[in-house]
Amino acid sequence: MATLELTEQTFADTVGGNEIVLVDFWASWCGPCRTFAPVYENVSEDNPDIVFAKVDTEAEQGLAGYFQISSIPTLMAIRDGVVLYSQAGALPQPALENLVQAIRDVDMEDVRSKIAESQTEAE
Repeated sequence: MATLELTEQTFADTVGGNEIVLVDFWASWCGPCRTFAPVYENVSEDNPDIVFAKVDTEAEQGLAGYFQISSIPTLMAIRDGVVLYSQAGALPQPALENLVQAIRDVDMEDVRSKIAESQTEAE
């Protein structure tokens, strides 16, 4: 699956309608973003069941602001609507492949339980 361009209008439906979504926040003027792009594309082709999306921070400043993106590229991994990973910096292909596997391996029942626990404690 090729990468998918996300906008403010498509973000919620894409994240809500897919189990795993990786989002690359990037800009055309960013050298590390351009270096990371083919790595991201290669890994997306090896994982057709995962949505690999891109957000152009210049065109989608609202999304970049909402997620407090201050450095690019920033990679975010979302599973079942929960952000499990968000970090700036271009990853080499083996590290991105390891991240994809780690996201697949997360016990989401445990994550939801911990979220519920922290919400109860905050009340």
